[in-house]
Order: sequence, then C-alpha cells, then structure tokens
Amino acid sequence: MITIEAVSARLAGPHEVLVVHDQPDDPTVPVVEDIARRHPTVRTLQNRLGRGPALALRAAFAEARGDAVVVTMADASDDPDDIPRMLAKLREGYDLVAASRYMDGGQQLGGPRVKGFLSRAAGRSLHRLVGLPTSDPTSAFKMYRKALLDAVHIESGEGFEITLEITVKAFLAGYRITEIPTVWRDRVQGKSKFRLVRWLPRYLRWYWLAVREGFARGRPDPVRRAL
Repeated sequence: MITIEAVSARLAGPHEVLVVHDQPDDPTVPVVEDIARRHPTVRTLQNRLGRGPALALRAAFAEARGDAVVVTMADASDDPDDIPRMLAKLREGYDLVAASRYMDGGQQLGGPRVKGFLSRAAGRSLHRLVGLPTSDPTSAFKMYRKALLDAVHIESGEGFEITLEITVKAFLAGYRITEIPTVWRDRVQGKSKFRLVRWLPRYLRWYWLAVREGFARGRPDPVRRAL
C-alpha cells in the first residue's frame, strides 16, 4: 500500500506502524504482511472492540507503544510529509497537533461540499467562540501525546467524531494544542465510509460541550494559540 510505504519512509528513529482492520479475513492483511517483510516496524492489528472507525482508533490507541501517536488514513488523502513537522511540535511541548486544512497555508482539494462546509464552519466557529487552538478539530489527521490518550476518557463508539471528542476534552482539560497547515486531497480510489447524516448528531454532542463549557469558563485569549 502506497500510504504505508510513504509513512514508513518519513519516520526516522524507533517507530511502529499499526494497520487496523476489523475482520481477520480483511483483504488488506496479506498486503500489509508482505510490506512488513520489508519494513519490520509495520504490523497489522485486528480491532476486537467492534466495527467502525472510533473503535478501530481506540484499539490502536491502546496498543500503541510510543510516546507519540499519529492517526492517518489509508486512502493517501493525508500528506505524510506533515508527520515530521507534527512531531517537532510535540517535542516543543504540545500535547496535540492538528494538521489543519482551514488555517493559513492549508487547503482541501475535493471531497463532498456539504461535509467540507460543515467541518470548516465547526472548526472556525469553535476557534472564535471559545478559543479552541485549532481551526480543524474534526480532521482525523492528528498527532497525540500518548499520555493524553491514556488520560482522556473516550466515549465515542462508532464514527470519526472521536477526533472532535478528544480535541474538545483535551482543550477543556488544559492540554496544549496547536496546528500546522496541511493540504488534504480526496481519495482517487475506493469509497469513503464517512456517514454524515448518521454521525452528525454525535459531532454536535462534542461541539456543544465545547461551546457550553468554554463559555462557562470564559473565552481564552486567542494569542495563546502558537503555531
């Protein structure tokens, strides 16, 4: 898989690449196992928590052994060149680094228009209303300090709203968050498993938590947002 090769090529020093799958007979497993013969740091991980992106990510978070954990999609929509830059931010002392499509220098190429509009509106409004230190909290392409993932109580059990949940809870708990610009490109093959109508109420749950708790605590000064 192009994504695995690209990610592996950009990771210097000790690391591991976990490829999460739901079913033991997933057709990607033999492909990944073949790549693992050339890249011993690559391994498959069967998600035994249940189906869906949220549980797949939770399985990976629990299994990850490094101090930094980055989530990237297998469809090559995320730019692997951003990973070293995200790691540099973590080493500066940040706990969560978002690769942002919506900050200056970021861009989204392709993808459903309604989904993109809602994602952009959510990110920008949370930044302006409560000072959330990233304009793209709904993107899955983020790097986390492992200690943050171990400390945050993650409740999401189905979709990609898990990324918004973690970002909002980390923000409200006082963790240091920042972002770097990224260029996101829509997949050229396959079909997205994103379910907008089905998952939207779950996104709204965490959006309103950020608004409610953010206003209750007083809007932070956006100058604290270091990029």
